[in-house]
Amino acid sequence: MSKYDQLWQYIKDNKTGDFELSFDEIKKAAGPPIDHSFLHYKKELPDYGFEVKKISLKNKTVKFHQL
Repeated sequence: MSKYDQLWQYIKDNKTGDFELSFDEIKKAAGPPIDHSFLHYKKELPDYGFEVKKISLKNKTVKFHQL
């Protein structure tokens, strides 16, 4: 079980197409906040039909793309 399983399931169940979430929205949906390990865990997301398109540290957002 992954640290971000709850976030991946939230994305799969609630989102379609391309969209963006703030770090705060991710923390609310996932529990744990975004940290450096997110770069490793994002590789799990294609199993849920999405991919991470861009991480903006300046804007504190993550853009997602539906596969």
